Amino acid sequence: MQHIDDIDPVTLANRRAKGKRPQFLDDPAVERVLAITVAVATELGVVRQRLDTIERLLERQGSLSRQEIDTFRDADAHAERAQWQREYMARIFRILQQDKEALEDGHDNPAPEAVAAELARGASAA
Repeated sequence: MQHIDDIDPVTLANRRAKGKRPQFLDDPAVERVLAITVAVATELGVVRQRLDTIERLLERQGSLSRQEIDTFRDADAHAERAQWQREYMARIFRILQQDKEALEDGHDNPAPEAVAAELARGASAA
């Protein structure tokens, strides 16, 4: 068995999945910032869950140990946390969702055919 002191956290953090990394945005720099933001958001979500565990155990018992925190399981807490996580992620990605909806509704960007038709009308009028 490997000892905890023999584990290199930098090596673990840099492990990569096999295959090409999916890219969702045109600019690789923006894609990287998004990946970092998601990683930070995920970490914050984990911290919030642990804090929630501590608060629940303190409320229940008045004191607690690290083992109690690590082994805490509660179906109601899980459901509440899952709901919080969905809402949290929706807040983080709100701008992307709004942009997507605007594109779908055609508010921000007209269809390419409409732009071409308008340009053609302008060229024939000149």
